[in-house]
Amino acid sequence: MAHIEEKSEGRQATVDVNLVPFIDLMSVCIIFLLITAVWTQVSMIQIGSSIYGKKSSDDTVQPPPRAEIPFRLDVKTEGYGIVVGRSMTTIPKLNGEYNKDALLIELKKVKELYPEKVDAVITVLDELPYKTLIDGMDALLTTGFPEIAVSTAGAGDAHL
Repeated sequence: MAHIEEKSEGRQATVDVNLVPFIDLMSVCIIFLLITAVWTQVSMIQIGSSIYGKKSSDDTVQPPPRAEIPFRLDVKTEGYGIVVGRSMTTIPKLNGEYNKDALLIELKKVKELYPEKVDAVITVLDELPYKTLIDGMDALLTTGFPEIAVSTAGAGDAHL
């Protein structure tokens, strides 16, 4: 506590500094430092065997169960574009209308080649009507691709 002592040569102030807030602040900083230092060690991954260890003969590599080949349907002003891996098939418009029958035939061919594939990406140019997106999604659903993702890139700009 601060108090004033009166002595013969004059008044003299005695001040006690309250250290409780300073101790609270330092304890919080130390705890934060200790907690973050522990997480740097936890983030390391333990590997069961070394790269240089012996390889056992019963280790066989299994292929992934689902086809991971990129598959995309592009809806453009001039027609449809189907991209499977690195190959691209174009389906031009017929009499100014999108050729939905030819699209269904091509999508069925893709499903026959990759029967376990269920996902697809569809891209539509911004200037096309919303109905073209719905028609493309309907074609994908009817041919067996229920997991449809809509890409935000334009049909000409989309890359997988």
